[in-house]
Amino acid sequence: MKDAFGVPTYAYQVSGEYAMLKGAAERGWLDWNKVLIETLTGFKRAGCDGILTYGAVDAARLLKSK
Repeated sequence: MKDAFGVPTYAYQVSGEYAMLKGAAERGWLDWNKVLIETLTGFKRAGCDGILTYGAVDAARLLKSK
């Protein structure tokens, strides 16, 4: 899309994916901080210019603390 149209590309972490990861983390199956950053990093590695996610506040807090 970026190459074909020359516009920024955004990813949206849909509510179902967010809920699945959050629920697994609440049950102790995943480390929420690690899985959140990993999923967002995956979008960035795929070439996204921006990411829309329900985890934005948590991600900002994590990135600020590093």
